[in-house]
Amino acid sequence: MVDYIGIADIQQLVHRLGTGTFIHRLAGEIEADYRRWAEFEKTARVASHSDVGVIELMPASDGAHYAFKYVNGHPKNTAEGLLTVTAFGVLADVATGYPLLLSELTVTTALRTAAMSALAAQWLARPDSRVMALIGNGAQSEFQAIAFHRMLGIRELRLFDIDPLASAKLERNLRSLPELADLAIVRCGSTAEAVQGADVVTTVTADKRNAVILEPGMVRPGMHLNGVGGDCPGKTELHRDILLRPDARVVVEYEPQSRIEGEIQQLPADFPVTEFADVVAAGGPFRRTADEVTIFDSVGFALEDFSALRFLHLLLGEQREASRQIDLVPRLDDPKDLFGGVLGGSPARARLRRVA
Repeated sequence: MVDYIGIADIQQLVHRLGTGTFIHRLAGEIEADYRRWAEFEKTARVASHSDVGVIELMPASDGAHYAFKYVNGHPKNTAEGLLTVTAFGVLADVATGYPLLLSELTVTTALRTAAMSALAAQWLARPDSRVMALIGNGAQSEFQAIAFHRMLGIRELRLFDIDPLASAKLERNLRSLPELADLAIVRCGSTAEAVQGADVVTTVTADKRNAVILEPGMVRPGMHLNGVGGDCPGKTELHRDILLRPDARVVVEYEPQSRIEGEIQQLPADFPVTEFADVVAAGGPFRRTADEVTIFDSVGFALEDFSALRFLHLLLGEQREASRQIDLVPRLDDPKDLFGGVLGGSPARARLRRVA
């Protein structure tokens, strides 16, 4: 029997801890895995692109466990009442090849993306950062706001989206959370207005195109830019001249993948970047001066999904009585008799059962 996490299960797991605590603990797991970067078998995700979106597989392994995520990105889905991003994933035992966990990752991807953003900002942003501009107020925005409030101490959030209803939705959801009572929320009329006075700027827009969400004139010394929305070939959010600022330093997750999908796809292949694992390994402050502009060119890497699946499996172990399982793999009296054990008259067939 294989452990299973569906939507109802992830709701229970997150509510039991609280969203902020869940994200914070998940960030700790991600950081721990980045600290053992050399142990991982790494590869850029395998992507199948179409005119309307992308479907991807994201594998990673540390030699003891193997994980993969199936994920799509279809920005026009919302016009049909569908999610832009859906996902599920598997954690498996390398020694046997048997799956240990089958889990939803639609909600978990949103949680791990926010956890990674805030984790990177802890290493890259100024420690006194308290104001964040959030450009793009769709499905990922609440998670980013909660993560930065919890992990960075953000106390003022400045919102902008080309759809005012999205900003209204975000503000409504955030104001319903008692733990965010000390968070000031300001709705703005443009990106330029939103970034005024911001220490951190997070861009998380959905359109599958090369866009200029941030112009060079909007960026001030000392800012930390968290570029989340640019995450596939032909999809960017930052003007290339921001990346080329002499006072800017760019951090990526896995350089071979980011060269294809990140903001740096706009620049030559020899443009210098630093992988996040190297930032963590160095141990000290990444910033050389308070006025440097740091840029986290985030595209999402499979190690983070590996961490998320491992974390979910750990949480299930903490409350085994509430966990669910499914019969994804047959159990046979004779492992060489698959036909007889499953489709024939073998008594082993009676041992197969479903747990919903």
